[in-house]
Amino acid sequence: MMSPKESPHKEADQKSEQRLSKERFLVLHNDDYHTFDYVIEALMQICDHDLLQAEQCTQLIHFKGKCDVKKGSFSYLRPMKNALIQKDLKATID
Repeated sequence: MMSPKESPHKEADQKSEQRLSKERFLVLHNDDYHTFDYVIEALMQICDHDLLQAEQCTQLIHFKGKCDVKKGSFSYLRPMKNALIQKDLKATID
């Protein structure tokens, strides 16, 4: 229940802030167009993966259809998601 000093907007702002700060996963999805090397390079460049980590994620993406490639807040993951999409890769934040 809201106190007389709280406004509905403040409560909505707090819920929005909690949603944005909650830990999320950047998920990269499989496609039939890009090579393993292309995806590996993208993961190393954008997500700061080392070679082994990028190779393992790429294998999981290929065989499982998707892989969590990074964990963090929505605001931390969004620029990486956008950069992967700019490279024509399918990425989501779950």
